[in-house]
Amino acid sequence: MLEEYDKVLVSGGLGFVGRHLTSALLFLGKEVAIIDNARTATSISAPSGTTLHLLDIREVDAVAEAVDDADLVFHVAANANGTLSVTQPRLDFEINALGTLIFAEALLKASVRRVVYVSSASVYGTPRKFPMDEDHPTRPFVPYGASKLSGEITCLALHRACGLPVVVGRPFCVYGPGENPHEAMVEVGRFLRWHLNHQPIQIVGDIDRKTRDFVHVTDLVQGLLTIADRAELGEVFNIGSGTEVSMRDLVNTIGEATGVTPEVSVIPEIEDDTYRLVGDISKLQGLGYRPAVSLAEGVRDLADHLGANPELPGSPTIFSRGQHGES
Repeated sequence: MLEEYDKVLVSGGLGFVGRHLTSALLFLGKEVAIIDNARTATSISAPSGTTLHLLDIREVDAVAEAVDDADLVFHVAANANGTLSVTQPRLDFEINALGTLIFAEALLKASVRRVVYVSSASVYGTPRKFPMDEDHPTRPFVPYGASKLSGEITCLALHRACGLPVVVGRPFCVYGPGENPHEAMVEVGRFLRWHLNHQPIQIVGDIDRKTRDFVHVTDLVQGLLTIADRAELGEVFNIGSGTEVSMRDLVNTIGEATGVTPEVSVIPEIEDDTYRLVGDISKLQGLGYRPAVSLAEGVRDLADHLGANPELPGSPTIFSRGQHGES
């Protein structure tokens, strides 16, 4: 079905995921337009061969004009920083929830044939079963998860009530080259940046009991293209590796990739970040999705990309001593 879409729009196309997605679409020969306000972009230079609309998704008239002739739309634009959602929850909600509503309304009035809403596994909240499938309860414990869930609910309600041709992807912990170190929250890039600067890796929570499902950004892109190509409208899909990795395993993988044993600083008393997180990706695998980048390969490639003494992580953890998620 992807071959049927000539004109593709990517909101958030200057961001980490958006740039990788745009590159893949250009490789497929698509005519790609980008909407981005460049708030967190590492560069405001759009990839060669694209059309850039430098605007905010909350700008109603400008958004309507930008989406008017798109066949396929990937809605990636969002505040993806969980810490910012805690310190500025209203801004987070305005971008992720209200912004998505404004964007979706514009898409309803245009001739868009398919929309992929990029949500987040943060909508689930504290995991209650392992691995987590798409029917897992959604009880987010940070505002970011709540705002992304609001965007999901809005898009799916507009699908049922108004015919918005949308499918939803829920990425797990995405990493890879091109992250903004001031925004990135996933441990792989953060740990590597500390380690490559000869600083202790800072681990919040229990090093063994805290686990995550890390998915390389190129695998995420393949997952998004898969649901754009083959998914039934109105469906929701986890996008991850399906592999559970402890913080100790990640530290060991970094040591093996760099040839230097990492130094570690653990803050074990912040228990709210000590939870298991692994996605059930069997639904997406049923459409042919197969994650191709192992954690070892992804870490090696990212270490090579970052080089010696990369910029240090600039965003603190969501959690602080005494803060509670769910009871």
